Amino acid sequence: MKQQVPFVNPPRAYARIKSELDQAYVDVMSKGDLIDRGQLRDFERDLAAFVGTRYAVGLNSGYDALHLSLRAAGLKPGDEVIVPAHTFVASCSAIVNAGATPVLVDVGADFNGDVRRIEQAIGPRTRGIMPVHLSGWMADMPAIMKLAGHHQLVVVEDACQSLGASIDGRQAGAWGLTGCWSFYPFKILGAYGDGGAITTDDEAVASWVRRMRYNGEDRVSGEYHGHGYTAILDNLQAAFLGVKLRHLPSWIARRQQIAARYRAALAGLPGLTLPHYDRPGFTHVYQNYTVRSVHGDAFSDHLKVNGIEVLTQFRKPYYKHEALQLEDRGFPEVEALSREVCSLPIYPELEDGEIEYVIDTVAAFHRVHA
Repeated sequence: MKQQVPFVNPPRAYARIKSELDQAYVDVMSKGDLIDRGQLRDFERDLAAFVGTRYAVGLNSGYDALHLSLRAAGLKPGDEVIVPAHTFVASCSAIVNAGATPVLVDVGADFNGDVRRIEQAIGPRTRGIMPVHLSGWMADMPAIMKLAGHHQLVVVEDACQSLGASIDGRQAGAWGLTGCWSFYPFKILGAYGDGGAITTDDEAVASWVRRMRYNGEDRVSGEYHGHGYTAILDNLQAAFLGVKLRHLPSWIARRQQIAARYRAALAGLPGLTLPHYDRPGFTHVYQNYTVRSVHGDAFSDHLKVNGIEVLTQFRKPYYKHEALQLEDRGFPEVEALSREVCSLPIYPELEDGEIEYVIDTVAAFHRVHA
């Protein structure tokens, strides 16, 4: 019998921690704590502690985190920043809007920037690298940081999809000059609206971003330090995120449990590649469970027809959009995976019966099309 399995389930997620979220709302509203108040500072403190950095600065979006990080790094026109050709467009747009030039590179089997191609792309104008930790799995940060150190390049981590992932115990967002976070509602830690943050060990960067997010103003002295932006994380969203952050470790464990069930049931199916990389020291938090099917849209359409909501948002790579005016230097891995990727439902509130229905539907398709 056909079921309905949404890709995410916000009402169910809210119901699980309703009393805590409702209390956070009452606390903020009854005190009138709307902008730049204690709830924001508490969340920043707790986020920094979770990631393992000295500072966190709450912002309006993941894009703002990327953009302000690049501005803080001092990029100027003519500088180049290396970025994967397979990512959400905001990664590249932040580079363009900071005044620099993006240099796109192909990705590896884990969907993240290929370190060999990153090294080949380094030239005399290269000023930075933006690794993107896609879907809950980190890019090869030890190798990237070694490259960056050798060539004296700044590293800004686009960690928007990988809060809680780590390599040898060191968290995503704790390697580069900054780690950049998105709290878009459907992220692994999602607000009720948009939101973002940076994490960093650099006091000067944290202070600069803290001022620039509020129109360049030092909120203590009232002094303006430049032409800034309106990009501060709303206090109410910070309060909600603070509640959710306390639950994040158990939610990650549940995602990993679901991923293990998918793996046990689906491994070995012809034409289907699963997102398990088994690299020692690397942890996967499964922001998304993105498979590759050689049957492309036929597979994803089959799931949709059978009531399973899936994500196939990378069918057209962002550099193929003419209005963005980006150089397509040939990215064979991106071209291949863009035809094949399909993200299955994976979230803490997913019920066992729904998991089994997804497994049965995926397996049935690939057995018929073997």
